[in-house]
Amino acid sequence: MVQAKDNPRYEYLMGIVNLMPDCPGVYRYLDAEGTIIYVGKAKNLKRRVSSYFTKEHESRRTANLVRHIYDLKYIVVNTENDALNLENRMIKAHQPKYNVLLKDGKTYPWICVRNEAFPRVFLTRTVVKDGSSYFGPYTNVSVAKTLLELFEPMYHLRTCSLNLQQTMIDKGYKPCLKYHIEKCSAPCIGGISRETYQEGIEEIKQILRGHTAELCRKLYDLMMQKAAEMKFEEAEQIKRRYQLIEGYRTRSNIVPSTISDVDVFAYDEEENSAIVSYFHIVQGAIIQSYTIEYKKQIDEPKEDLLALGILELRERFETGSEYLRSEEVGRTSAASREKAQPVELIVPFEPSIVPDGCYAFVPQRGDKRKLLELAEKNCKQYRLDQIKKSEKLNPEQKQVRLLSEIQKQLGLPNLPLHIESFDNSNLSGTDAVASCVVFRKGKPSKSEYRKFNIKSVAGADDYASMHEVVMRRYRRLIEEMQELPDLILADGGVGQMNVIRQGLLDLEHQFLKEHLSGNISSERMEEIRNLLQIPVGGLVKDGHHRTRQLLFGNPPQAVDIKAGSNLFHLLEHIQEEVHRFAITFHRQKRSKSQIHSELDDIRGIGPKTKQELLRSLKSVKRIRESSIEDLTAIVGKAKAKTIYDYFAETV
Repeated sequence: MVQAKDNPRYEYLMGIVNLMPDCPGVYRYLDAEGTIIYVGKAKNLKRRVSSYFTKEHESRRTANLVRHIYDLKYIVVNTENDALNLENRMIKAHQPKYNVLLKDGKTYPWICVRNEAFPRVFLTRTVVKDGSSYFGPYTNVSVAKTLLELFEPMYHLRTCSLNLQQTMIDKGYKPCLKYHIEKCSAPCIGGISRETYQEGIEEIKQILRGHTAELCRKLYDLMMQKAAEMKFEEAEQIKRRYQLIEGYRTRSNIVPSTISDVDVFAYDEEENSAIVSYFHIVQGAIIQSYTIEYKKQIDEPKEDLLALGILELRERFETGSEYLRSEEVGRTSAASREKAQPVELIVPFEPSIVPDGCYAFVPQRGDKRKLLELAEKNCKQYRLDQIKKSEKLNPEQKQVRLLSEIQKQLGLPNLPLHIESFDNSNLSGTDAVASCVVFRKGKPSKSEYRKFNIKSVAGADDYASMHEVVMRRYRRLIEEMQELPDLILADGGVGQMNVIRQGLLDLEHQFLKEHLSGNISSERMEEIRNLLQIPVGGLVKDGHHRTRQLLFGNPPQAVDIKAGSNLFHLLEHIQEEVHRFAITFHRQKRSKSQIHSELDDIRGIGPKTKQELLRSLKSVKRIRESSIEDLTAIVGKAKAKTIYDYFAETV
């Protein structure tokens, strides 16, 4: 058995695999010369590709493939069917060495609606540019056959190859057997008008395009009408048609075969970088793809950067593109290539420069728009891969990026490297406590967590408790010359946010009084005033006690943060941590109060002495009633006198 670790590029390849997404796509293995040696599809790219590098291979051919992999590339798509179709197209274009099962030239079938006076509808594996309409390709052949079986009883289409121009019909044909068994409408003898026949063909095209809603509504209304007329057999036949069409929802092509000799460019940018993704399309096949990134030195217009990417990518792949175009599009000669139409560039916006022999097109809808969206999806995936790669090299970078996002979303003056959050906990006003958790660079700093026993508040008053804790916390930090947070998050809504702000304001007034009395200098007072200008946000929970949204501002407004994003999970972690810490502290305090006894109030009597007394005398009542001699025999003369005197004074 051979292991993938025998490949000298194993570490490099695993670095790419670990960054791959868990989504459908097509992967390509390249050898040291850059030649594609294998193309594969995957429902889950990361899981499928990693299996090549994490398992032992008994198959000699597979082991040989893995040994020769020098690099790998991939394209993400929307569905597993799209991946299957794209794999087939790329194998046809590149003929990889190890894709032996598909090197016979076999391709997936299409449904052809022939460009004729009375069009035929049939299955074919050959696409001919004669004005006919092609739908597919169908990765599942049974789906295509089922559709043809559906059309036959619905529309009684002809299947013969007769020339049905009107002059030929007028000369006279004899109807075939299918007409006599009512499976053909016999346009050859004028059994159906061309207009009526074409209406059925248009319905078929709508079904093949997936636009079945209106047709289904018509069939449903007709079915109900037949049922109301007591024509139940006809209603049942219509019902079968309705159910077949309603259940048909597949369209497996990524790019229609009519889109050919097209270059697609997608663009994505952030503050310091721009990414351009490239697809080259020939006869509905994505046969080349590449992505480049530019590091922006100045604030360059996106139109210029897109133009630069187009020029560089077309120049880089010019030789390969010319070869592939000539091979795929009828093997045209160089002379005919010169006379060909300009190459269409599908772009998200007009670039500042369009290369000679090309023209730019910005699609707003339709198949070309979907193709651009697929390129944009790969563009964003490339950026995500780069982020993951840099975060792997520098784990702190991910947290800093999230904090930068918080700063941007909230408009904070400083990066919130230091975040604190508060929460209260009590049981019907008893054993009231509060907690403060500290996050530094997006991670909990547990050594800085603080617990607070509520001192000045009686009963269950969360707002007053929060006010007390905030003032105590930040007075101490200021007095000890410690760092104050860049952001405070309340584990609650608008009410707690306002209380925290008021607590900071009241603390400033306290220091101002001390300044006026001469205890604090003017310079120090100005410094304290600046320190207490801390931004305050609120983390709101839903009815299931889960983080729902972040509030910020005055008056507070909900901040748009996508649920499930890394930033949302960070805020969720902060809220869960402060709540956990407060509840844990409250339970500890409540537990201590429940096991408190009168012996705990005697100064100088520790747990060990208490344990010895209770073991010997069994209860506090018997300890209280014991003589000093009995107590001396258990705990010694000094402690016995302390205990005896305590109970004598409390009688």
